[in-house]
Amino acid sequence: DLTRRKLIPALYNLAKNDLLSREFAVIGIARAPLSTEDFRKKSSDDIQQFATDKVDPDVWEWFVHRMYYLSGDMGDKALYPKLKEMLDQVDKDHSTHVNHMYYLATAAEFFGPTVEQLAGAGLMQEDGQHWRRVVIEKPFGHDLESARLLNKQLLSVASEKQIYRIDHYLG
Repeated sequence: DLTRRKLIPALYNLAKNDLLSREFAVIGIARAPLSTEDFRKKSSDDIQQFATDKVDPDVWEWFVHRMYYLSGDMGDKALYPKLKEMLDQVDKDHSTHVNHMYYLATAAEFFGPTVEQLAGAGLMQEDGQHWRRVVIEKPFGHDLESARLLNKQLLSVASEKQIYRIDHYLG
């Protein structure tokens, strides 16, 4: 729901206002068994309902062809090699410079394990030319102790500069 109501419209608005890089693509991951074409169709229907203004068909056409979908469970180790393969193909198709931002709009208990799986698949590794970031989208822990434990877990596989903590209810 967050994706269709907030994330896709926000990214579309960036594109519409020329604030989104032309070297951009997005891969959505969820358990629903959709194809990329199904995801694009669903998103095209949803943007009509949730856009903040009239949808520019040319901008949407450009944007929607940079959207991809991968069906899978974030707890399944087999998902991450598939994600790596798709990221490689998307980079070839859209010249994303092998830079990746992982936006985790998921249940809080999956934050740490997901970032560990990304790291285990080599998807958090940076070099001097390519960056990796992870956005934790929800409250960061349910109390001070759980926040410290999650932070420790994340920092075991990522650097501080790679981790962004946000709460969309506050922003």
